[in-house]
Amino acid sequence: MSRDRLKEIRESIDKLDETIVKALGERQKIVREILDDKLEREDEIRDPDREEKLLEKIRHKAPEVGMDPYFLEQLFREIIHHSVRYQTHALMDHQNDRSRDETIRVSYQGTDGAFSHQAAMRHFEQRYSNVECIGYTRFDEAAQAVEDGEVDVGFLPIENTTAGSINDTYDLLNEKELYIIGEEVLKVQHCLMGPEEVQVENIRRILSHPQAIAQCSKFLTSLPRCHVESYFDTAMAARKVRDDADLSQAAIASAFAAEIYGLKILKRDLANQKENYTRFVIVSPETVTCDPQLNCKTSLIFATVDEKGALLKCLNLLGDNGINMTKLESRPRMGHPWQSLFYLDIEGNMQEPRIEDALQKLQKKAQYFKNLGSYPVREGKW
Repeated sequence: MSRDRLKEIRESIDKLDETIVKALGERQKIVREILDDKLEREDEIRDPDREEKLLEKIRHKAPEVGMDPYFLEQLFREIIHHSVRYQTHALMDHQNDRSRDETIRVSYQGTDGAFSHQAAMRHFEQRYSNVECIGYTRFDEAAQAVEDGEVDVGFLPIENTTAGSINDTYDLLNEKELYIIGEEVLKVQHCLMGPEEVQVENIRRILSHPQAIAQCSKFLTSLPRCHVESYFDTAMAARKVRDDADLSQAAIASAFAAEIYGLKILKRDLANQKENYTRFVIVSPETVTCDPQLNCKTSLIFATVDEKGALLKCLNLLGDNGINMTKLESRPRMGHPWQSLFYLDIEGNMQEPRIEDALQKLQKKAQYFKNLGSYPVREGKW
């Protein structure tokens, strides 16, 4: 194939890709119009029967256009999840008198380009005309900014599929008068970046956050002549690489950070574990109301009395009410030696009678109890 012909084919593909993007944009505009009507008439935002009929139609149509039915089904499932996610947020804002707000101020730990910054923008940018993300050095500073009213909400990482639970966030949820009003999940993709396009073999110094370094250990051991140095966070490492403009120096951070700081990505997907996700919680001084039709979870903290089988008795109160527990985490209870606080996520909305009944019983049984609120489950893979 000649170069001219190859160029022509690639240009055709680019035009088709642009058509697909525009079509998805038009689809989203229609979703917004339908949602306005649903909110006015208080209709259900989701129609499972229609969704299944759509997916069945896609599966049957796929072979006619030479496509894999499974691939198209998964693609359209993600499109549906995105639509449901948008409608869920709009319904939440509508019911909690936030639908007219044009600006939201968000605190997070880190600096511009950090994974927390990226996740916060992803969560809010379709809901608000102006998203002001303000970075703080420490998690407690980001949480305190919410309590002090400097920002509307805080955005805190709570667990990672590689590193596990983030204890600082769990401790802050107990210490501060804050409630969880939402969650976000971000796929963490570590990239190597520098000020200009250079061969990876020519890099002699790499900067990044210790967790990112640990998560990319296999890649880093393949560069024996390269010195690896811990830095405050991934985005700050990217910023230093930009400012130093040293071609032998690089950072491991997100593609989002590379875009913000004008760096060239030298290599992508560096992590040992490719399925690397971080879950974030959005915290607020007040709880939110969740419509019964939404798929929700409720988070709470409790401590048991000092007696045999106390934890099992507390958990059985949930099981007896048909409640499914999705996460159980323990942390030391400060000021109470040898006692633990249990952080619990359960399926359901605290406004449901069975959830309300179980929580009332648990509160009476526990030595300490704090309800962190109910909020919509993050739908979809990405």
